Amino acid sequence: MGKLENKWIRAVLPALFIHCSIGTVYCWSLFKDDIASYIGESVSSVEWAFSLAIFVLGMSAAFGGKLVEKDIHKSSLLSAIFFVAGMAGTGFFIYQKSLIGIYISYGIVMGIGLGIGYLTPVKTLMLWFDKQKGLATGLAVAGFGLAKVIASPLMERLLGERNSEGALVQATNIYTMFFILAGIYLAAMVIGHVLIKKPAGYEEESASARSFSYKKVLKSRTFIGVWLMFYINITCGLALISQEKGMLAFIGFGAIGLVSSLTAIFNAGGRIAFSAWADRLKDRNSIYKIIFTLSIAAILLIILFGGMQNTVALLIIALLCVVNAGYGGGFSSLPPLLSDRFGLDSISTVHGLALSAWALAGLSGNQLSAYILEKTGSYDMMLYVILALFTIAALISTFVVKPDRVFVGNEVSNRDKDENIIAS
Repeated sequence: MGKLENKWIRAVLPALFIHCSIGTVYCWSLFKDDIASYIGESVSSVEWAFSLAIFVLGMSAAFGGKLVEKDIHKSSLLSAIFFVAGMAGTGFFIYQKSLIGIYISYGIVMGIGLGIGYLTPVKTLMLWFDKQKGLATGLAVAGFGLAKVIASPLMERLLGERNSEGALVQATNIYTMFFILAGIYLAAMVIGHVLIKKPAGYEEESASARSFSYKKVLKSRTFIGVWLMFYINITCGLALISQEKGMLAFIGFGAIGLVSSLTAIFNAGGRIAFSAWADRLKDRNSIYKIIFTLSIAAILLIILFGGMQNTVALLIIALLCVVNAGYGGGFSSLPPLLSDRFGLDSISTVHGLALSAWALAGLSGNQLSAYILEKTGSYDMMLYVILALFTIAALISTFVVKPDRVFVGNEVSNRDKDENIIAS
């Protein structure tokens, strides 16, 4: 058993099993049209199941942080139960042709499993990789990003052949797929549940975590700043990513599938590269300044070359790759940054609260770009708005998210210690 007691078996492997399972939520675009066709509803109506899943993910993480902090074995089991039940339930309600049932199963039940499962491995990884926290969280969150790459071919195979109009030859494959995937992910998440374990001697919930003050965190200028820049990064990322296909078609670039795979690789790679890079920086917040600066520079280059009408395809593809990498890097760099500011003891709770930004951005990101295009019909205007938002995020990162440690429980921050010394 001693050979199994290491960070790769007890932290990295279970994190990948859990995150590569729940990350399949991003495969939604592969089958949403098939669901709509089978149950006889519009795609826009069915689309709300995905938006609801992302919203519930963020909110369940916000309220489930204390549970994860208290017992990762309970949280990993609960995430498996909710996620698998939601997936199997989605298959059942597709069979029943119930849109409300799909909202409940895919949006709410599965969303709860997503939120709790997303949080569960993070602190464990940072405990095992105490000197490389960014690399650790990058490995886990990369699994969430890579899930689409892994699951897409399997889903396409399970869905079966399509006719010349793109419809499934056997429409019943759509609900059958969900039943099969539920079984596969049940096995994967149970393995993750069995393997995950914190380092020997670590108390599951410390005294500091038990005395955690929600009020102090939510009123903290640092937390508000981190929340806002995280929200803006996701909103801008989703606004561009959701229009990826349309932007490429607008400039007449045909290899859309190839670019989609390329941006998915950048999304996953950014999750590891940016967070690992942050391990080498004096202040982890600097990585967000780098992400925002690169995103701003990419958009400015397109504007300087004449906007979407005159920009070469290479620049558009580069922009999509940069934004995808920054989108992923923003997720993986968040837990170590919060750990530096609020302490490791309560990281699951603080991280969960910060993920509420994801919940709201999941509702606003796609809608932002869709609204701008509907009102103006201009991709250039969309780029100007996103440029302004990235600039605001960069200013927040520079002037609001200070390097001070924040007092949230019984522990005393470095800043508070200094003030006490001065007072005495």
